[in-house]
Amino acid sequence: MTTKSTDKLWLSGNEALALGAYEAGVKVASGYPGTPSTEIMENLSKYDGVYTEWAPNEKVGLEVALGASFVGVRALATMKHVGMNVAADPLFTSSYTGIRGGLVIINADDPGMHSSQNEQDNRNYAYAAKLPMLEPCDPQEAKDFLKTAYWLSEGYDTPVIVRTTTRIAHVKGQVTPGEKTSSSVKPEIVKDAAKFVMLPGNAINRRKFVTERMKKLSEFAEAFPENRIEWGDGTRGFITSGISYMYVKEAFPEASVLKLGMVWPLPEKMIRSFAEQVDELFIIEELDPFLELHIKALGISCHGKDLIPAEGELNTAIIRKAITGEDSAEFAPVALPPRPPNMCPGCPHRGLFYALLKQKVFVAGDIGCYTLGFLPPLSSMDSCVCMGAGVSAVHGMAKALGEEGMGKEVAVIGDSTFVHSGITGLINIVYNDSYSTVIILDNRITAMTGQQPNASSGTNIKGEPAQMLNFEELCRAIGVKHVVTVNPHEISETKKVLKEEINRPEPSVVISRAPCVLIPSEKKRVKVPYWTKIENCTGCKACLGLGCPAIHWVAVTPEEGAKLGFKEKQKGYSEISIELCNGCGQCAELCKFDAITIKEDK
Repeated sequence: MTTKSTDKLWLSGNEALALGAYEAGVKVASGYPGTPSTEIMENLSKYDGVYTEWAPNEKVGLEVALGASFVGVRALATMKHVGMNVAADPLFTSSYTGIRGGLVIINADDPGMHSSQNEQDNRNYAYAAKLPMLEPCDPQEAKDFLKTAYWLSEGYDTPVIVRTTTRIAHVKGQVTPGEKTSSSVKPEIVKDAAKFVMLPGNAINRRKFVTERMKKLSEFAEAFPENRIEWGDGTRGFITSGISYMYVKEAFPEASVLKLGMVWPLPEKMIRSFAEQVDELFIIEELDPFLELHIKALGISCHGKDLIPAEGELNTAIIRKAITGEDSAEFAPVALPPRPPNMCPGCPHRGLFYALLKQKVFVAGDIGCYTLGFLPPLSSMDSCVCMGAGVSAVHGMAKALGEEGMGKEVAVIGDSTFVHSGITGLINIVYNDSYSTVIILDNRITAMTGQQPNASSGTNIKGEPAQMLNFEELCRAIGVKHVVTVNPHEISETKKVLKEEINRPEPSVVISRAPCVLIPSEKKRVKVPYWTKIENCTGCKACLGLGCPAIHWVAVTPEEGAKLGFKEKQKGYSEISIELCNGCGQCAELCKFDAITIKEDK
């Protein structure tokens, strides 16, 4: 894939970031899929001359990019905000080692928690790790800032963080491509232990370097063109960045604005000068009072979170009302109907969770599509903290409860999440002699973020054949003696296996294996949907217990029921939408009255 500099493109922020990485001459890119960052790597994989990969987790991804940087090529690591927690170990030390080839980390925050378990503000990582951070406000800036980030990285011997948020990642905008650039650093092995070996003696000297580097970056921030003042009415002045800048310009087009393209380090002199020339100063930012705290630390009086919400996404209407106290119909967001989440028709996880519900156990869950198993009517997940936590938590429960807890708790984890963070937890279970049972929900894909392959899928990011991780052999190698594989669509057999393994007085693993129905190869298969023989339906509603979107209840009046031949107390029947049905057969197995059958039998 190539682009011409004369083209005008309509790109999302993530697509623009991928183009920016290509134009900046990135040679190696590694990441882990996580909304809202996923599409960056997916789109970058389409460009010629760039090696891309899905890593097992964000820590590995950053370490891969760091290694590529050490030998002099430009490298990229991508992740969502909680992924930065996983990558924090190499992140902080990479600030000390610095780089050879440019290294950029794209971090995508998720204000409003559209697809996340928390709402952390990762600008704090830039401050804590002493790294520069850029924040674009639209797709064009997203592309352009990537080139700037690599220039900064190589010019100041530093990794650079580029922060986006959900709105920047997914909004569409017009983007003008630029010319492709390259690094002046020669790709080669260079041994420099004083720089790259972070033993205390070397790290002490590099710590001094980091301090001096931040001073130089602070000076750069004062002249950085994307830290700019847009003068208007001096009555109100706003300091802002990223998507919040767009909201401010819509809400108060007449006001003076200091737009920060670099959110760390801050241009202190510019901020002081701006503050002195406006009557009242407002800091507009999503989530934490990051800018506000540092500006107030300069002794500058301003309004911030005393007026602006610290939770959730901002928008033009919220900002306008916070400052003026007035509602504005002009800026009010469009009310959209709610769209409750649900697992897809034919999802293999549904059968597994239905079987688990009957076991009446505490289910320590994890991050993935299967997290939706907590919703009724399945109601089969009782905790969800972070990637891999379910496996470790169930071991903690077992040790806390002792023999009294046996058969009362179980962990569930997806295939991609197991590779990401679950293997070490399972090792801990075996090593420390627990009776815990771990269920690996193996649907052969990283489904929740859009069907990205992983180490157990058999393909790489480009869809090419790749080594497929064998979970059975891996678990046995760890030391698990009892490893059983089930087809979750076969609910009766799955129930039987679960009951036996959950009550086993030693570690066990159940692999629930059936492919995600949205994997491209699965979508191409011929679907054989099921349908309801109304005359056989007794209205028992057993099939509704699956919570499948393809099954719905049809209520009937006594007169309508009589015409259908129903008994007096039957008030309706279950009906299957053949348009939605993926033919998994779970409902047919649950039906004891032969009311659900394959459509071809009609």
